Amino acid sequence: MQQTSQQYDAVIHTCRELFLKKAQDYGTAWRILRLPSLTDQIFIKAQRIRSLQQNAVRKVDEDERSEFIGIINYSLMALIQLKKGIVEQPDLTAEEAIALYDGQVAITKKLMEDKNHDYGEAWRDMRVSSLTDLILQKVLRVKQIENNKGSTLVSEGVDANYQDMVNYAVFALIHLGEEIKSKIQNPKSK
Repeated sequence: MQQTSQQYDAVIHTCRELFLKKAQDYGTAWRILRLPSLTDQIFIKAQRIRSLQQNAVRKVDEDERSEFIGIINYSLMALIQLKKGIVEQPDLTAEEAIALYDGQVAITKKLMEDKNHDYGEAWRDMRVSSLTDLILQKVLRVKQIENNKGSTLVSEGVDANYQDMVNYAVFALIHLGEEIKSKIQNPKSK
């Protein structure tokens, strides 16, 4: 599990760097987004990944990797919105936003470590396409909970679903990184 922790941190570092750069470019304009808007952004990214996995032709030069990064960052924004509430005008500095981001990452990584312990790193034997489907399922669950005005009878809340989306996307990025590494080390293998 030590390897997983290090790989997790490396993926989050990449996501965090992009989040910080966008905060410098755009400020924290995302703070005005309502949860359904963030959920829809995650849905669009997950649906695009699924389309990329199923279609041979790509008309936009972006790969799955950038979309998984987007899922992670939008999910973390949603977790921040759950904690802080939605505002009418951006109210955070980039430094405040990254501190909140880091706090949500810590909580989400702890959840991953606990589940990873109980499941014995089963995700390592999963396909990236299965992780994509699980993210889509989680997004659809969140949309249903949102349509129910946040009410659930026996199910976990939206926060747990956003955390799972982060963790599934991290696992997918770890797998994609390992595939690239394998191709570099074994250029003749498929």
